[in-house]
Amino acid sequence: MMPPKRSQRAVWLDVLAVVMIVAGSWTLSHGGKSDESVAPIPAEKVADLLHAVIEADRTIYTTHVVERMQEKGITFAAEHWEQRNALPLPAQFLKLAGRLAAESGIGIRYGLISLWPIRSGPTTEFERKGLEAVRTHPERPATSVVTSGRKRYFQAIYADRAVSKACVSCHNTHLLSPKRDFQLNDVMGGIVITIPLDN
Repeated sequence: MMPPKRSQRAVWLDVLAVVMIVAGSWTLSHGGKSDESVAPIPAEKVADLLHAVIEADRTIYTTHVVERMQEKGITFAAEHWEQRNALPLPAQFLKLAGRLAAESGIGIRYGLISLWPIRSGPTTEFERKGLEAVRTHPERPATSVVTSGRKRYFQAIYADRAVSKACVSCHNTHLLSPKRDFQLNDVMGGIVITIPLDN
């Protein structure tokens, strides 16, 4: 179910507020100078805040850019958007933003994975089990502390639902799709967020 429509300005103000909270939380919990009476925000909460921003950005992109432009016949979204002079699909928009965030150097990563991947499937046992968990219980994320080399990371996987007809149509007709019977609001995969725990 799509949330009730709000003005674009109100939505962007909400997104900006969450970004400011996340940035402040990150500084407080990772060595920034701060008042010692202020407790750092737990990694679980930081992941929830990041997820809220990611979901808001993609929802705005899907409804106010892609669907609006397609309805008006101005342009369309396509998998090979660069070659076709089109818009990226909403899933591609999220992945591109995730790559840009990873390039920032602060260590936060996010992206899309699925048990029925067109491109990105689980690469670890936690990701596979996490996707199975959010498929069964989409109302709560699967979380874990994972290690890579000598570094520890908090990882959270949130259910990624088919929120528009375009999502369903793309996955059900794509040549590389291993599942072709998605319906609106089905869990199609997960948004995986990775946050470094070590300075």
